[in-house]
Amino acid sequence: MKNAISWFEIPTIDIDRAQKFYETIFDIKMQAMDFQQIKMRMFPLDNPMEGVGGTLVNSGGFHKASATEGPLIYLNGNPDVQIILDKVEAAGGKILVPKSTISEEYGDMAVMLDTEGNRIALHNVPEKYR
Repeated sequence: MKNAISWFEIPTIDIDRAQKFYETIFDIKMQAMDFQQIKMRMFPLDNPMEGVGGTLVNSGGFHKASATEGPLIYLNGNPDVQIILDKVEAAGGKILVPKSTISEEYGDMAVMLDTEGNRIALHNVPEKYR
C-alpha cells in the first residue's frame, strides 16, 4: 500500500463559497464535477493513478461538516503551512491551532476552520525530506 488514504471528501454547505476559500488559500484552481444529486470540486492532482485525490462535496446532507467531531484531514501545506495560514482569515476561515513544529524530522502542522465549519489540518514536510 503506497498511501493509507486514496480519496477524501470535505463537506460543504455552500460549494461556491468553499471553492473560493480553498482556491484562495492554496492558490489553486479546482475542477467542477457535478452529478444529479451531488456537487463536487476536485483538488488538483498531478497523477490521478499515483496520488491521493479529494474534493469539496455538497451532497444534500449525506456529508456533515464538524469543527469538533470525525476524522481530521491533513492537507499538504508544503513548502510552509504559514504561507497558507496567512490567507485563511482574509478568505473567511479561522485559525484554531497556529503553526506548530512537530519535530525537525516531521515538520510543522496547523489546524484551521474553513468557511463551511470543517476542522482541517495542514502539514509541511521539511525540505530535506521532500
